Formats: sequence, structure tokens, C-alpha cells
Amino acid sequence: MSAIHFQDADALQTLISEDYGDWSNAITVDQKLINDFADLTGDHQWIHVDEERCAKESPFGTTIAHGFLTLSLQPKMAGASDLLSQIDGWANILNYGSNRLRFTGAVPVNSEIHQRSRVKSVDVQEHKTTLTLETNIHVVGQDERPAVVYELMLVLM
Repeated sequence: MSAIHFQDADALQTLISEDYGDWSNAITVDQKLINDFADLTGDHQWIHVDEERCAKESPFGTTIAHGFLTLSLQPKMAGASDLLSQIDGWANILNYGSNRLRFTGAVPVNSEIHQRSRVKSVDVQEHKTTLTLETNIHVVGQDERPAVVYELMLVLM
């Protein structure tokens, strides 16, 4: 299949789907990554960093990743870049923001996470195209319920 020009509204509409693409590569979320994120953001809430307390008091029995850590790992997993390889003619791409973000499940320490995405909408204007992608990030093996549901808006110019 040849690439679709970012201003070809009719062809871009064919990318819109209720179906999600293939699963991305998986990433392991270990305690060092969680601790590094806590240090970076200043969010040292015990449910993320206190392994002993979590073993006794947490409903998960262990530490869990920060929701924003899980979200921030999205670019490390394949998926959106595969979609963008189907579109050409643009010189710049900008993260325009999000319509929806939900943290719908916990990511326990040492879990592997992966994601899959779909194109939810396309808006072609004179000099730019806005793509809205819906991405679900799951703990591997718990694919019935995502840990994160995220609608990302990208502007291609």
C-alpha cells in the first residue's frame, strides 16, 4: 500500500476504524523505573515506592506504577509510529493534546505493558491535518481491561 498524503481527506478517512491495530512491543515496569519516575516528578506516594508497606497494606500486595509513568512510556512502545508511516507529505508533527485520559487499572511492579491504537477521527484543514488516536495500554495477560485509555491528538503540517 502506498502512503496517503496528509491532506488527502478521502484516503485518510479509510484509516478510521473501530478496530485496534496490532499489539506493540512490551516494556517491563520495574521498581527502579518507578523510583526514578518518583524522583523525577517528586511523587513519592507510598503505593509507588514503599515495597514493605505495600506488601502489608496495599490492595495490590505490591507497589504499582504511577499512571503518568505508564502514559509516558507510550512512545517507547511501537504503534503510533507504524500508523504515521502510512501518511506522507507532512514536514512537522505536533502533539496537540488529548481529549480523554483515564487510568482504569493498576500496573503492578515487574509487569509488562503493551499498547494498541486505532484512528478515531481525521480533520483535514487547509494547511494541517489533525488525527485523533485512541490508545489502550494494557498489562500483558490482562488484555480484557486496559490500564490506560488515552486519546491523543496529533497535528500534521
